[in-house]
Amino acid sequence: MNEYFSSNSTAKEEPSWFEQTDDNVSLELASSAPEPRLNPWDVVLCVSGTVISCENAIVVAIIFYTPALRTPMFLLIGSLATADLLAGLGLIVHFVFLYCIRSEAVDLITVGLLVTSFTASVGSLLAITIDRYLSLYNALTYYSERTVTRTYIMLILTWGVSICLGLLPVMGWNCLKDVSSCSIVKPLTKNNVVILSVSFFMVFAVMLQLYTQICKIVCRHAHQIALQRHFLSTSHYVTTRKGISTLAVILGTFASCWLPFSIYCLLGDYTYPSLYTYITLLPAIYNSMINPVIYAFRNQEIQKVLWAACCGCASSKMSCRSRSPSDV
Repeated sequence: MNEYFSSNSTAKEEPSWFEQTDDNVSLELASSAPEPRLNPWDVVLCVSGTVISCENAIVVAIIFYTPALRTPMFLLIGSLATADLLAGLGLIVHFVFLYCIRSEAVDLITVGLLVTSFTASVGSLLAITIDRYLSLYNALTYYSERTVTRTYIMLILTWGVSICLGLLPVMGWNCLKDVSSCSIVKPLTKNNVVILSVSFFMVFAVMLQLYTQICKIVCRHAHQIALQRHFLSTSHYVTTRKGISTLAVILGTFASCWLPFSIYCLLGDYTYPSLYTYITLLPAIYNSMINPVIYAFRNQEIQKVLWAACCGCASSKMSCRSRSPSDV
């Protein structure tokens, strides 16, 4: 039985949902069984994918149809929203094909789409972090053609690497012919998910270092401003604490969403109960649901456009002040 997430089930009759421990109904990409029993976890993933798609489609539409939001910062946010949008659509397509059309070719394409989208999402988060750091470190030269060029280079690298990783299962790096090499995410091999997990830990380490440097720069700038005014005002401490708290929330959310699944990918294999895979995968999926709130809907320019589109509360020809990524 070819399944998206491994199952220990045998040819005997499947147990009920509440009895499934060792014999799991897994998140399947392909199976020879004619009519799989509806798995509540698959329903949860499909609903989550729908919410993710709707959220990020709004962000993509706002950035695409608003000329004032064509700055490097918003291009990166648009890249993140596009990746998360594809991830949500991938979850919906997976559900449809799982219970309607079942073939190995479609399964490989679907898992490739999910790998590409989630990899691009994490890569876009790294690009946004780099952009925020450079906007503070090189504040005087940030608004230049060099920044635009750098942004396009980061986007090309992010999506190029993501597409290459997503094509690996389609190009033959899968475990359809050797079940013993399967990971917790079938048909991905154990080596494939190890590479993805190690790449995540490297990205997380770089983001942690960059946000640490951002905190130092923010504290130093706030302290210098306070000294120029000849006193350390209460607002200085409030502003600094608020900025650091925001960065902590951003990094903490990213870590709490992706670390459990990345660690489990290194430790688990296809013999492990699929329940563990679902439990660790859901937070990673919900990261794509949280990203629009953190990186887009908190932005004043996007809020203005959203209000103008929904309520007509603002002029459609509003002027958007160019802001630094550190303000977002």
